[in-house]
Amino acid sequence: MAKESMKAREVKRAKLIAKYAEKRATLKKEGKWEDLQALPKNASPVRLHNRCKLTGRPKGYMRQFGISRIQFREMASAGLIPGVKKASW
Repeated sequence: MAKESMKAREVKRAKLIAKYAEKRATLKKEGKWEDLQALPKNASPVRLHNRCKLTGRPKGYMRQFGISRIQFREMASAGLIPGVKKASW
């Protein structure tokens, strides 16, 4: 389980990215790189990291489901994810 402060930091970054998205787009289109660098660092979408919705785990994230590989396996085994079943060979 990730620390609550790390989860909160990611949420804060997401809000900042949404706030400056339009301004960033116009500055990029106009080619004003100096003004673009004056924006906060956390306003850049590159700094946002995908995290598991349930645990906050940053690694092993499955984009299609929005959860980590560990939670995915547990939920799939319990039958909580519709349309997913264990492969057998």
